[in-house]
Amino acid sequence: MTATLDNPTATESKPTFESLNPANGDVVGVHPIASKAEVDAAVARAHDAAEWWGGLSFKEREEYLLTWRSVMTRRIAQLAQLSSLETGKPTGDAQLEIVMAIDHIAWAAKHAKKILGPQKVKSGLLMANQASTVEYKSLGVVGVIGPWNYPVFTPVGSIGYALAAGNAVVFKPSEYTPGVGQWLADTFTEVVGGRPVFQVVTGLGETGNALCTSAVNKLAFTGSGATGKKVMAACAQNLTPVIIEAGGKDSMIIDQDADITKAAEAALWGGMSNAGQTCIGTERVYVHEKVFDKFVAEIAEQAKVLKAEPGGLIGPITMPSQIGIIKSHIDDAIAKGATVVTGGSDAVGERFVQPTILTNVPENSTEITEETFGPTLAINPVKSMDEAIELTNATKYGLAGAVFAKKNGVDIARRVRSGMTSVNSVVAFAGVPSLPFGGVGDSGFGRIHGPDGLKEFTYAKAITRQKFKPLMMLTSFARDAKTDDKAAKLITMMHGGKKTLK
Repeated sequence: MTATLDNPTATESKPTFESLNPANGDVVGVHPIASKAEVDAAVARAHDAAEWWGGLSFKEREEYLLTWRSVMTRRIAQLAQLSSLETGKPTGDAQLEIVMAIDHIAWAAKHAKKILGPQKVKSGLLMANQASTVEYKSLGVVGVIGPWNYPVFTPVGSIGYALAAGNAVVFKPSEYTPGVGQWLADTFTEVVGGRPVFQVVTGLGETGNALCTSAVNKLAFTGSGATGKKVMAACAQNLTPVIIEAGGKDSMIIDQDADITKAAEAALWGGMSNAGQTCIGTERVYVHEKVFDKFVAEIAEQAKVLKAEPGGLIGPITMPSQIGIIKSHIDDAIAKGATVVTGGSDAVGERFVQPTILTNVPENSTEITEETFGPTLAINPVKSMDEAIELTNATKYGLAGAVFAKKNGVDIARRVRSGMTSVNSVVAFAGVPSLPFGGVGDSGFGRIHGPDGLKEFTYAKAITRQKFKPLMMLTSFARDAKTDDKAAKLITMMHGGKKTLK
C-alpha cells in the first residue's frame, strides 16, 4: 500500500495491478489503483504540506534536496536494479539515467535562490521614482505524470525542479514502472520526516485523469501526443496549466567533413540504446551523399555486436503494444522500397526487437513520418545540408536532434526546428542541468531543466515601491492639461524618433 491512500493497512478490498518484467513476464510488484477520491485526498494533503515546504527558505529546501540526492546516490544500485526489472533495460543504462537525475536535483537545489529570489529591475524614465523588483513564487501543488522509458530521469526533471521552487508534488508514474515512482517518493519522504511533500498515486489511465482534474496548480506530462491531448482537455476543466513533452522523430544530420566513425557510433547509440525507446533518441539519419556509403558500411560493422536479449546490450520492448507499431513501420518502409542493412521484419519478436537499419527509406513511409520508439534507424542520403535541414524540419515533431560536422555544425543546428540539438555528440543537452529541455510542434511546449525549468513551476510576482514623489503625477484625477502636455512631450522625446512616415 502506498503513502497516497487514506488507509495504508486496508489493502484487501482495493483494486490492484501488477508491474511486470518485460523480459520474461515475471511479476515485479503489486500496486493499488488509486481512485478519484484517493487522488483528491493526496492532493489535499499536498496543499497542506506545501504550506510548510513553501514557507522554508531556499537554503532550507536546498539542504533537504541535497540530502535526498545523497540518499539516492548511496542507494543507486538498489534503484537501478528496480528500474531494470520494471523496464527491462540493462542495469548500467538504468544507472546512467539515475546519475543524470541526481546531478539535476543538485543543480536545481543550488540555483533556485539565485534564479527565483527577488531581483531588482530598472524602472525606466517614466517610472524613475519607483524601485522595481520581480521574484518567482511557488504555485502550490504540482502534478506530474511520468513515462516508463526513463522512469527516473524524465519525471525528476519536473519533480526536482518543482520541489526546488517550493512546490509540493503528487506524482502518477507509468503503470509499467510504479515501483520506481514509489521508491523516489519513499526516499524523499524519509528525508523530510514523513511529511507528504512528495507523494505517489499509482494506477492506470483513470488515476492519471483524476490527477488532471484534481486541485493541482499545474501539471507536467510526458508521454504520447495522443495522451497529451487528453491530458490538456482534462486539465482545461479547471484551467490548470500544463507542460507537455510528447515525443519526437529526431534526426541526425551528417555533413561530408564529419568524423564518420564517431558519427556512426553516436547514431547507433542514439537509435538503439534503451531499445530505441527514447523520445530524444535518433530515428532518422540524413548523410551527405559523398560519405553515405562509407557511413552505412561503418554503422553496419559497429552494429554487429548488438543483440537484443536477456542480459544483453539491448533490452526488451517495455510496452507490449509498441511491438506491433515497430513492425508496421519496418514493413511499411520495406514495402515502399527501403533497403534492409540489418534486422528487418523478422527482427521483431514477442518481447525483443533486434536492431534494424534501413537505407533509402521513402519520406512518406511511417518509418520517417511517425515516432517508431524501437531500435530502428532510417538512413537516407542527401545532396546538401540544405536538403538535410529541409527533410529534418518536414515533420510535425520538433523535440531534439544531432549534427555531425567539423566546420558548420553549429550553423546547421541553429536551422533545425527543434528545442534541442547536440553538435558532434548525441543527447548531450540532456546532461547539462543549466539548459532548458522541451520541444515545439507536436513535441509539446513548456520547459523543464535549467532556469526556464525552475520558472515553469512558479508565477512571476512584480513589486514596485515609490522612492520619492513623481515629477508628474499621472495616476490621479487631479492631473491637469499641463501635466498631460508634459507627458506627451516626454514620450515624444523618448520614443518619437527622427524618421517620419510619408
